[in-house]
Amino acid sequence: MALARTWSVGLAGVQGAMVEVEVDLASGLPTVVLVGLPDAVVRQSVDRVRAAVVNTGHDFPLRRVTIGLSPAAMPKQGSGFDLALAVAVLAGAEVLPAASVRDLVLLGELGLDGSLRAVRGVLPAVLAAARAGHRCVVVPQDNADEAGLVEGIEVLAAATLGQVVAHLAGRARIPAHVRAAPAPLPPGPDLADVVGQAAGRRAVEVAAAGGHHLFLSGPPGAGKTMLAERLPGLLPPLDEQAALEVTAIASIAGTLPLGAPLVTRPTFESPHHSATMAALVGGGSGQIRPGALCRAHRGVLFLDEAPEFPRTVLDTLRQPLERGSVTIHRASGSATFPCRAQLVLAANPCPCASAAGDTACTCSALERRRYQSRLSGPLLDRIDLRVTLPPVTRAAWLDGVEPPEPTSAVAARVRAARATAAERMAGTGLSLNSQVPGRLLRDRWSVPRRSLTLVERALERGSLSVRGFDRVLRVAWTLADLAGLATPGPDQVAEALGMRLQRVAA
Repeated sequence: MALARTWSVGLAGVQGAMVEVEVDLASGLPTVVLVGLPDAVVRQSVDRVRAAVVNTGHDFPLRRVTIGLSPAAMPKQGSGFDLALAVAVLAGAEVLPAASVRDLVLLGELGLDGSLRAVRGVLPAVLAAARAGHRCVVVPQDNADEAGLVEGIEVLAAATLGQVVAHLAGRARIPAHVRAAPAPLPPGPDLADVVGQAAGRRAVEVAAAGGHHLFLSGPPGAGKTMLAERLPGLLPPLDEQAALEVTAIASIAGTLPLGAPLVTRPTFESPHHSATMAALVGGGSGQIRPGALCRAHRGVLFLDEAPEFPRTVLDTLRQPLERGSVTIHRASGSATFPCRAQLVLAANPCPCASAAGDTACTCSALERRRYQSRLSGPLLDRIDLRVTLPPVTRAAWLDGVEPPEPTSAVAARVRAARATAAERMAGTGLSLNSQVPGRLLRDRWSVPRRSLTLVERALERGSLSVRGFDRVLRVAWTLADLAGLATPGPDQVAEALGMRLQRVAA
């Protein structure tokens, strides 16, 4: 009897979990038994491993091979276990010394010819290995830069199973991978491209400064999509912790761009209105994948033509937007993904969407109400800023004398406002005005009563809920930070209330 052990990593949401791979070779009819809750992809890895071992020039053991994946109660999914299975089998057959693989972490999918192919989720897997005390990991070459993001881990990048075998046998060592310098990011869309729309530009700036959700309404061609696409450019670059979180989600989702293993720019997700609940929030019949909301973590989720989305799909956003995370339950297990994203909704005022506005609209009042009611009240109550954009005038389009402010100028004000808010909230674990709980907002950073006259009247009339009252105060603090004021005054509260009640700025 021969026994060998090595390590790989399974994924549960965005967290990696260490999986010990044990191989036992015993006398009996040639067969392979795989235990430890493998899914269909893992079960099929036996055939891939057998072909890869043979085509690499080694014999697959003609004995009873038992492969155990521990912990046995954790579901194992994906093809990332292939390399660990192959190396463990070869160590059990004494082709490799068992001591050389006992503490090694191996990740990668095997081709039938023994080639090593990239897999998803390498970054969270290597992070889990580092937390467990491992110091060396073998990954496919295409995943090497991603694995190299983790400090304190020696990364060995291999192209074939043969290379890994030669390294472990001591015949040809694989040098430690050195991560290449990241390529410069191309410039994003510039806010200078948006002509006119002072109200929309102001709303986007306020949303970026305070992390507020935004709803843009207006006729086609008013610039709703252009404004939303330029919001990520106003946000500051991601810090190290946020960049690792976003990169881990992109790695699991398979959206990590080649040549840029670390995502440092806030993401922008814009799913089509035919997206399902699983596509928007996350899910899947096999391995649970993050949806568009999770992929927009620390960035922007833009839902264009929001009333065209199924109402039930939109309403699933309510709880994740409040909590900043979403837990997806399936019969085989559950997964939790972070989703602290800014939501931007865009909608036409009516189904006919006439570019000429109300003068050419053919919709009845009932059709307008029915169209607008597709966005539920509880969802809209969570939107801090609601701005109605008018059609762009001929004068603004053809006769404009002053060029609009570029993204760089507005982003500088946003950075200054965020720095002011972070200084004020130091020691609370908060950094953005949109994150401040209502009780803390009223007790610690209360707004003078004389400045709240308008918002108190709106609350008394019923045009504003208590949640809406708190959100107006959060926006007022953001406006004060942008203006360099120590406390919001009546003008800031009035402007915040106007944005909340969909008033068009002059």
